[in-house]
Amino acid sequence: MMYVLFGVFALLVICNVPIAASLCLATIVSIVVSDSVPLIVVGQKLFASIDSFPLMAIPFFMIAGNLMEKGGISKRLIAFANSIIGALSGGLSLVTILASMFFAAISGSSPATVAAIGSIMIPAMVRQGYSKEFATATQASAGYIGVIIPPSIPMVTFGVVTGTSIGQLFMAGFIPGALFGGVLMLVAYITARKNNYMGDTPASSKEILYTFKDSILALLMPVIILGGIYGGIFTPTEAANVAVVYGLFVGIFVYRELKFSDIPEILKKSAISSSLVMLIISTASAFGLILTREAIPAQIAELFLGITSNPIMLLVLINIMLLVIGTFMETNAAIIIMAPIFFPVIMEMGVNPVHFGVIMVANLAIGMITPPLGVNLFVSCGLTKLKIEQVVRANWWYLFVSLATMGLITYFPAISMWLPTLLM
Repeated sequence: MMYVLFGVFALLVICNVPIAASLCLATIVSIVVSDSVPLIVVGQKLFASIDSFPLMAIPFFMIAGNLMEKGGISKRLIAFANSIIGALSGGLSLVTILASMFFAAISGSSPATVAAIGSIMIPAMVRQGYSKEFATATQASAGYIGVIIPPSIPMVTFGVVTGTSIGQLFMAGFIPGALFGGVLMLVAYITARKNNYMGDTPASSKEILYTFKDSILALLMPVIILGGIYGGIFTPTEAANVAVVYGLFVGIFVYRELKFSDIPEILKKSAISSSLVMLIISTASAFGLILTREAIPAQIAELFLGITSNPIMLLVLINIMLLVIGTFMETNAAIIIMAPIFFPVIMEMGVNPVHFGVIMVANLAIGMITPPLGVNLFVSCGLTKLKIEQVVRANWWYLFVSLATMGLITYFPAISMWLPTLLM
């Protein structure tokens, strides 16, 4: 059964069949071949898997991110970031990364971060003399922080699948997300010095104060969300609803760039994005049902533990598998399929589930800047009309430092666990 399930799935992915269809068809073929469960179980699982209160956070966070983007949030975040570090060598590339970190704390989505910030920053970098390849690679890499810094849609998925606290996962993502952003900025700075990419004129303290005041409402959103969750005021799902109301209020009545006539288009865009994610989650859950019924997670756990009982080597193996999986599989689908497989292994090793959630999400996030899937590469290339291979060549150092940082987060749990432990 395991070979049929994974074999059919791999064949369909190679044939470029959409991931949701590949998951569903592989599940159906496996059931027909084995005749172990009625086919109606697939339909029941497709519905039951998304009939979940915590998963309602996903469409609402997407709506909130689109409201913030349309309401003028992204350009204010960019202006604030530029006033702080724009004068340094490679200032615009540093601003791109910092603004992406700010926007990540609003959208919870990597492709949304790349599109919202990249549409402004990539043309600005090119106009100032940066190579188009470097500008595109910088935005693609900065975008993956969007699923590490909370609120994070994949962390919601991981929490639902494994029963791990979503609030603690959110808190655990802050420091790793900032660390990833810091090392990406270091690479951007060194590359800019090497290529003589100059910064802007230094901003005055008055300009910094003005841009901060202009962007303060955007910067407060993650504080309100996480403060409300940890203060026991609302659940993560309710927090997503609060984010929508907050985004509407700020965009319409404060910044006055969001019009009531824009709302139908925002809802349409959010509905399409959410439906794609939910379809992947539901089909991945059906796929996962077969894995569970055939005890495949337990078999793989035994296989891993049979290879080595050394926790360091086991984490190396898990990291490598997740990095490879992240290169060709959508993040939420990968979490739903792989989390139940790896969970028995990490529990046997004594790894904290919250820490493992960060490890898993961060590994899969790095997969967003590696081909063949590399969703951030496709989004950023769509903005510049470059070929994927051109951007990949400019992206090597970003990828290298991301992998090194991944190692630090894996083997130094305090990086992830300090904030959740502090607030427990």
